[in-house]
Amino acid sequence: MVRETPLLVVMGPSATGKSTVGTALAAALGVPFVDGDDLHPEANVAKMAAGVPLEDADRWPWLDRIGATLDDAAAAGGAVVACSALKRAYRDRIVAAAPAARFVELAITEEEALRRSSARADHFMPPALVASQFATLEPLASGERGVRVDATAPVAEIVGSALASLR
Repeated sequence: MVRETPLLVVMGPSATGKSTVGTALAAALGVPFVDGDDLHPEANVAKMAAGVPLEDADRWPWLDRIGATLDDAAAAGGAVVACSALKRAYRDRIVAAAPAARFVELAITEEEALRRSSARADHFMPPALVASQFATLEPLASGERGVRVDATAPVAEIVGSALASLR
């Protein structure tokens, strides 16, 4: 159920539409949207732009910033954050800082993510890293707070489906 103070993480591998869906979801809920890419340290962005996958040691400080951003948003009325959150351990780290956080997993095939990634010219994450993202992905599991939605549907339908499932 989306509580009075929504704290949502729109998650999934690169090119699943996290920023697009996150922005629309935040607008539907009347809360701010934060793109988790903007919270990466410059070293992480440079590493990914060079085609080098991040290691867990690179991700921990970033995930802590995601969690802190959500925790701060709890007192300010909520937020939607786009963050890959590929592994359960990453999601657990976010929830440790923001216990009310819930997840909206955007599900698409690796082939569709590669197609989308190849079509965008304004992103630091190269198509070459899509495979590593899918290799790392641990879909939401039973017991995790969230919902998995088809990210190939129109954005309004994705948002409606996510909100209905979270209510």
